[in-house]
Amino acid sequence: MKNKTAQMLNQLRMLFFQHMQTRQGELHDETFLETFLLDSKELLAMEEVTFFIFDEWKQQFYKEASTGSLHDYIMEAPVQEYMEKIWRNQVGDGDLMVRMQAGVLDIHVVIPLWDNGKVIGVTAFKEREDSVLSSLSMEEGAIFANEFTTILKTAISISKISDDERRYKQLFKVTEKFHSSMSRDAVLGEIIATLHTVYPTFDYFLLLSHDHDGHANLPIKELEYNSDNVAALQAYVSGNMEFEDQPSENQSILYAPLKGKQGVYGVLQIIAPKTLTFPKQEIEFISLLANTAGSALENAQLYQQSKRLVADLQLINEISHHLNSNLRLDETMEYMKRQIMESFRAEEVGFMMLDRDDRWTFLSGSSDFFDSGEVGLYVSFLIDRLGQEKESLFIGDLRVHCQDEGIRYLSLMAVPMLEGDEGKGFAVILHTEAYFFSFDMFKLLRSLIHHSGMAMANSMLREELEKMVITDHLTQLHSRGFLDERMSRSIEEDEGGTFIMIDIDNFKTINDTYGHQVGDEILIQVANLLKHNIRDHDIGARWGGEELAIYLPREPLETGIRIAERLKDKVRDISNPGVTISVGVTHWGKGRPDSVKEVVKRADEALYSAKNSGKDRVHVHGILQ
Repeated sequence: MKNKTAQMLNQLRMLFFQHMQTRQGELHDETFLETFLLDSKELLAMEEVTFFIFDEWKQQFYKEASTGSLHDYIMEAPVQEYMEKIWRNQVGDGDLMVRMQAGVLDIHVVIPLWDNGKVIGVTAFKEREDSVLSSLSMEEGAIFANEFTTILKTAISISKISDDERRYKQLFKVTEKFHSSMSRDAVLGEIIATLHTVYPTFDYFLLLSHDHDGHANLPIKELEYNSDNVAALQAYVSGNMEFEDQPSENQSILYAPLKGKQGVYGVLQIIAPKTLTFPKQEIEFISLLANTAGSALENAQLYQQSKRLVADLQLINEISHHLNSNLRLDETMEYMKRQIMESFRAEEVGFMMLDRDDRWTFLSGSSDFFDSGEVGLYVSFLIDRLGQEKESLFIGDLRVHCQDEGIRYLSLMAVPMLEGDEGKGFAVILHTEAYFFSFDMFKLLRSLIHHSGMAMANSMLREELEKMVITDHLTQLHSRGFLDERMSRSIEEDEGGTFIMIDIDNFKTINDTYGHQVGDEILIQVANLLKHNIRDHDIGARWGGEELAIYLPREPLETGIRIAERLKDKVRDISNPGVTISVGVTHWGKGRPDSVKEVVKRADEALYSAKNSGKDRVHVHGILQ
């Protein structure tokens, strides 16, 4: 019998090496095990042979290969019963072959596959009447079982090495893909694709902070700092793997940080259903994948940051160059508004400035919203905060600071516009969506306003100087030189126009009676009435002394007479101390050659006629009143 046993074992070894040669050492194909069991069945004259593997993930035995129709339900009876004996230490490492009790699902022999004191698999045999195993003695059965399990363990070990080699080759390929792409989306997509290939029955999620952009078709969750998911946050903060066993859900969860050299860029959540714990070898593979992905994410992010910094510098340089091209203030602010709205996707842009009287106003070029009644809420908040801090504001949700249900714009950034160290105002941008602006946008806006501040200050100074040249300091009306220039241009380009000359009656008496200061106040009162009775494109000017003038381009004589009469009546009724004015009106048209000098001369003659006929009246050149 010993010779027969030795011969049988030699045949078993030959079968194994024949399969090795046929498959060139690659035993990961599950058909190898089925073929080996079929050969064993024929060699041992068995009716059926089934191998069950122990799944560490799920802590259960599952059928790996079979020569017949044995099903997994076998585990519910003889094999499971046998395993319970092992856990109760009723079966020892010396038990290499166990003969089952007769009548238990027709399984006669069980050979456990031992490894470091643990059973990692079980081969179950259903015998025929002429089966070889039934004729073996206990000693021969032990010898056979030892050799059989040695061959089987070798095959499984080689298979595992082959599987590991295949997985790490895949990891190497994935690493190549990671580092061949500078796209953050591509890296995240490769992580999920690799996990799906290696662990097809698991669920995966990428936990990223709220500053990520949307990624189509990727299982991404927001990593919230106030979340109840303590394990995920711990993995993100510590940079170490965390585990969460959920026996009630019959699943286990692993959290692997996507870690680079400079920080953690997210957390990979892997949910293993019907699993009690993660095996160490799987943890090692997932750790390598997560670390490789973290480094790739970091490289992609640094690349995107460098591109963004280059684009930001180009934007700042372009805007600074454009602003230094001697633009007028309204052109400067309009250009700044367009650039900010395009670069920051802002919905509203305003430039808030302090005027001479320390009042906050919005410059032309600001969005129309800043001229609406709705802006008061935001102005109050800005004045309160900017008046206290004089620093930039970066607010993700304005509702946190203002308990007002009427708030429409939730995201706000405000950056001071400086002239030297002195604050002149603030650039304010708004968006209806909360947390719309990123901190990188905030830093860019600060740099942009800082580099553009001098150009804007120069535009404001140039405009102020121009205004001083063309504006009378006392009345804030235009100067006589400006009026002459505009009238001359109008005579060349327009079809006609009306000129009005005004003189305050008895002005010397006012000065002598009340003093020159009151005389100046009277001039200011009359000038303000003049400004409020003409339109924006009309020109009001101080002609000299107590004389004022109005030019109405493209307006008929009747309009000039109407304005002159209305102004004469209001001066008499409103001025304090009460004064009157005399007014001369004239008109020019394309029907005859004319000049500024001739138009002024005719208006002056009409004014002289009004004063000589009793004052406080309007005379039109060529028409008797």
